[in-house]
Amino acid sequence: MTMSAWLAIRRIPSWVFPLAIGVLLIFLPAFGLGYSTTRNMQLACILALVVSGLNLSLGYAGELALGQAAMYAAGAYTAGLLSVHGHTDLIVQIVAAGAVALLVGLLTGIPGLRLGSWSLAMTSFFLVLLIPDILSIFSETTGGKNGLSGMEQATLFGSVIDSDSFYVVVVVVMIAWFAVLRNLVLSRHGVAFRTLKQSPVLASAQGISVYRMKLTGYAIGAIPAGLAGALFANTDLYISPMSFGFTFAMTVLAASILGGSASIYGALAGALIMQFGPNQSTEFQDYALIFYGIFLIIGGVLLSGGLAKFGKLAIEKLDRRAGYVPATPAVDPAAAGAGGGRIDGQLLVVDGLEKAFGGNKALNGVNLTARPGEVTALIGPNGSGKTTLMNMIGGFYRSDAGVIALGDGELQTLTSDAVARRGVARTFQTPNIPEDITVLESVQTGRYSTDRVSMVSAILRLPKYRRVVRDDRAEAMRVLDLVGLADQANEKASDLPLGNRRLLELARAVVARPALLLLDEIASGLDEDEILRLAELVRQIRASGGTVVLVEHNFDLVLKLADVIYVLARGEVIAQGPPEEIETNPRVLTEYLGISVEEVSS
Repeated sequence: MTMSAWLAIRRIPSWVFPLAIGVLLIFLPAFGLGYSTTRNMQLACILALVVSGLNLSLGYAGELALGQAAMYAAGAYTAGLLSVHGHTDLIVQIVAAGAVALLVGLLTGIPGLRLGSWSLAMTSFFLVLLIPDILSIFSETTGGKNGLSGMEQATLFGSVIDSDSFYVVVVVVMIAWFAVLRNLVLSRHGVAFRTLKQSPVLASAQGISVYRMKLTGYAIGAIPAGLAGALFANTDLYISPMSFGFTFAMTVLAASILGGSASIYGALAGALIMQFGPNQSTEFQDYALIFYGIFLIIGGVLLSGGLAKFGKLAIEKLDRRAGYVPATPAVDPAAAGAGGGRIDGQLLVVDGLEKAFGGNKALNGVNLTARPGEVTALIGPNGSGKTTLMNMIGGFYRSDAGVIALGDGELQTLTSDAVARRGVARTFQTPNIPEDITVLESVQTGRYSTDRVSMVSAILRLPKYRRVVRDDRAEAMRVLDLVGLADQANEKASDLPLGNRRLLELARAVVARPALLLLDEIASGLDEDEILRLAELVRQIRASGGTVVLVEHNFDLVLKLADVIYVLARGEVIAQGPPEEIETNPRVLTEYLGISVEEVSS
């Protein structure tokens, strides 16, 4: 392939290629495929639906859940029972199956995620092991171990669906679901999922509820499993409980890892491999555990990222050879919303704050006031309580006593994501930049809780969603231009050098025009030129009306930037005042700078 041909291909909208593959799958039987191949292709499409649900939970939200087999079974038996009782309309069956699977996902996800860590994986997998027992308990309805039979052939708009037409229906349902998944994953919610997977702390600091977001990912991932179950039930008009056990659960996991769990279309690739590979072997069942172990090792270790990652690397290599560079969005300050660069900072008042870890008193009656249009600096030796205070203002620690008031409300009882939604933004001592998202996407996450829009609106690309996306992009580009990173908007954020990553964090924190901005050692590890650049940006934020609390070890930088300085030592404020007072305060010089009493006197 010539590089000019590759550049022409790259100018084609990305959605065209998967749609073309979907259309090809629809017409595949016209090429003279035998019954066996067509049937396996149909089962692979059904399996791909189940795998896509796992990908959303595991690959994007970062939560391992093994309950897709249970949701698949719930969808299958829902459709089967409806058919047995005369409700043969496939649309009714699919909708009911998706709803029941969603309910099962919520019922297993709520307690599993509340317990945390591996609890969801264990809870959901335990449900899979219980499937035979549950079916046996209701054997009069489900057929128990003998399976459910007596189903009637499905109908669509009053007409019976023959086998050839049913294959087309299966592929169309898969295409429709992948379109839904694509719109969700490529939306601001998809970036939020990826941020959550990389760093729950960062997600929470962006106003994203970690528990609610993970539950949402798991519950939405249950829906395609239910749809797949309904389609599977109508494939042979018979449902066997043996179809939903441990082997199937491992098939789904292996397909997800082989295809690429953090991939939209990797689910289909993995499903095709599993359906046309080991599932065709009659001896496979005898050695299922060994084969699945091999597949999981290959996919998880040797093929990190699955086949989708190889495809992505190949595209990137061709892009470099052809010199393809994605167009950088234009900076349009006029489109960035009303108010220009104005930041409506609010008054922060910390009164009598106390915090102890075991017997260690980290903060003891700390008082602090930060005003709009000022930089309030917080300095002190290591272990003095600075980071603890910042984490308490940000909602990551709960206070033992005292009040944290911002504007007309109090923060000390709120969770970190709720604090962020109240307008508190922050940077971190070590830049917290998720992998596999661009510089522009990283900054846009700072607006996630500012102008909220539902996932339904994102999936359907409703007018409100399109307006919010335009505002997100315009505001992000305005701020990137301010920090000097506009020309790197489409680059991978985690590949930036340290100085630019700190600038990126600052841009992400300020893009939402926060009521309070917490800056945690932003100059750490930077050279003199980068420090001067950061200092100028902080001055601009102050001039725009922002309320800034700065924790910094660079005393010279603090003296240049701060309007008011608070000095912490052993969890208590030992001095406060303007820079000219603090730099001559004997106690500060002794306890913070380590200057002896004799040197201070001289």
